[in-house]
Amino acid sequence: MFSGIVEEAAPVVKLERDQDNLHITMKCSFADELRIDQSISHNGVCLTVVKTEGDSYTVTAIKETLEKSNLGLLKPGDKVNLERSTRMDARLDGHMVQGHVDQTAVCTEVTEAGGSWYYTFEYEPLQDDYLTVEKGSVSVNGVSLTVVNSQDRSFQVAIIPFTWEVTNFHQIKAGTVVNIEFDILGKYIAKIVRQQLQK
Repeated sequence: MFSGIVEEAAPVVKLERDQDNLHITMKCSFADELRIDQSISHNGVCLTVVKTEGDSYTVTAIKETLEKSNLGLLKPGDKVNLERSTRMDARLDGHMVQGHVDQTAVCTEVTEAGGSWYYTFEYEPLQDDYLTVEKGSVSVNGVSLTVVNSQDRSFQVAIIPFTWEVTNFHQIKAGTVVNIEFDILGKYIAKIVRQQLQK
């Protein structure tokens, strides 16, 4: 379980294909604190540490993960949003993020707004309960954000300078593919309502 509060936007240092799997090696400031089997969110995708070495570590993404996320598009040098799992004795500063990306979306517009930015994302819903609501929560590349201008197949988020600087949002532009995890509470509610209407 994660909170969507990114600890670091860290670079990819190595990518290695192994049949349908992709081994991703990251360099980050807390690599020496990691242990094998630990869960780390990578652009919102929960992956398991399989190797540590100095200031770097390696995780493995399987075929299904690569198909549902933007991890298969990574190149060496790309910045990835990293977050370690939430401690149960810590404040939940963002919202409940599982690290189970629902699908990808495409950035269609970035608008400057007096020192902040509005990012617009479009997506093709894969299920009826994949939706956003005004002022609701959504995770974009693992970042906990508040939805503005919620539409059937698009939404916007407002990004403050701090978030722009410490996450990989400064690399996102029109055409960039991002990972989306819709709010888990909203998904449950939408599914329950749909089931009740089908009775």
